[in-house]
Amino acid sequence: MESAGLFQVNRLEPELVRPAEATPREVKELSDIDDQEGLRFIAPVIFFYKNKYKPSSSNSIMEEHDHDDPVKLIKEAVGRTLVYYYPLAGRLKEGLNRKLMVDCNGQGVSFVEATADVDFDQLANVIQPSSPFLHQFLFNLPPQSHNILDSPLIFIQVRTLCVFFSFLIIIIIYISICDVSV
Repeated sequence: MESAGLFQVNRLEPELVRPAEATPREVKELSDIDDQEGLRFIAPVIFFYKNKYKPSSSNSIMEEHDHDDPVKLIKEAVGRTLVYYYPLAGRLKEGLNRKLMVDCNGQGVSFVEATADVDFDQLANVIQPSSPFLHQFLFNLPPQSHNILDSPLIFIQVRTLCVFFSFLIIIIIYISICDVSV
């Protein structure tokens, strides 16, 4: 459990989410643009999802999904998505002259489930990028993940909040694999 003033975070141990079906086993070289030394780092992206319905409301959307766990749904969706984007479930390797390539081996992406005892109304403007509490949303990566080779290419954390079906998704990805705004 982590606490740094505003809220507490409980994280489970990371697990690997593999493609939901068999995927091709192959090696794909990165383009010369994506293979640049300056792009061999990771970057976080945070998505916030606020439930606009009250848990007690009699909304048909709520009735359909009141037993669905967003973490379970997202984990299953990641596995299904990796079938089509199977290189993301692989690992980076270096070839001749340090040329990066993806070993499409289906090992999977890192997935962490977490909870936080806070809701969006309590956060107010705290979720702005200059927030001193923004680091509480991020998670510590395993030490080996800073080695771009042989690590999962994507690290995903789904954190549920106090409000029913409100959650955030934190994705940390290698820039060499997927371009994101940094």
